[in-house]
Amino acid sequence: MEDQQKLEQIVNEINMYKEQSELLQQEVANVQQTIAEVNTLESTIDDMKEKKTVEALVPVGAGSFMNADIKNDGKIVMSIGAGVAVVKNYEEAKNTAESQKKQLEDNLANLYNNLQQISDVVSQLSPQAEQLMLKVQQSKQH
Repeated sequence: MEDQQKLEQIVNEINMYKEQSELLQQEVANVQQTIAEVNTLESTIDDMKEKKTVEALVPVGAGSFMNADIKNDGKIVMSIGAGVAVVKNYEEAKNTAESQKKQLEDNLANLYNNLQQISDVVSQLSPQAEQLMLKVQQSKQH
C-alpha cells in the first residue's frame, strides 16, 4: 500500500500545481489586457497632441452614446489608484503610461517564469506517477 499512498500524494501535488497554473494563466490574461489598455492610452495621447478637438462617442447610460467634441486642453486626468486621480500634461501622462507598461511587462515575465517552473515540476512528477500507477496495478493483479 505504500506505493498507493505515494501515488495519491503525487497526484495531489500535480493537481495543486495545475490549479496554481490556471490561476497564473488568468493573471497573465489580466496583465495582458491591462498592457493593451496602456497601449491604447499611449496611442490616444499621441493622437491628441496634434488636434484641437476630437470627436468621440460619450456614454450616456443604458448602453447608449452621443457624439461629442472633446476640447484638447493638453491635460489628462489619470487614476493613480484607490479612487484618486490627478491631472497631468501629455508628457507626464505618457511617462506614467510608459512606467506602468514597464512594470506590467516585468510582472508578465515573472508570471511566465512561474508558469514554466510549475510546468517543469509537473513534467518531473508525471512520469513518477505513471510508474507508480503501473506498480499499483501490477500488485493488484498478483
